[in-house]
Amino acid sequence: MIHAAVTSEPIDVATHEEMVADATAGAVVSFAGVVRDHDGGKSVAALVYEAHPSAAKVVEEVAADIAARPGITHVAVTHRVGALAIGDAALVAAVSGPHRAEVFAACAALVDEVKARLPVWKHQHFADGSDEWVNSA
Repeated sequence: MIHAAVTSEPIDVATHEEMVADATAGAVVSFAGVVRDHDGGKSVAALVYEAHPSAAKVVEEVAADIAARPGITHVAVTHRVGALAIGDAALVAAVSGPHRAEVFAACAALVDEVKARLPVWKHQHFADGSDEWVNSA
């Protein structure tokens, strides 16, 4: 099973872990990338993610690449777009399989590949009134 999405709705780890749950899976590894209150030594006041129209297709391709690895049973990954608050999950991933070593490696690769390939831009607004765009998931 593969779940891959880009959404403006809130996302959470528990839902993704449920999506990859399987009686054959002895390991489930999950990750949540959460909006923090600072970046580069500045206080973050607000954050907005914007995605290219191809973003959903790209995240599907990344998830399929990871799911094709030996020892991987299921993959679930979602990136959120729109206005997010401090503490909101921006990226959630979960991977399952029979053994932990392959699953840990696959989840780490999933997060790294989404961050490297997904056409999403982060617009950060800082408490001092400045802002910046970051081409990174």
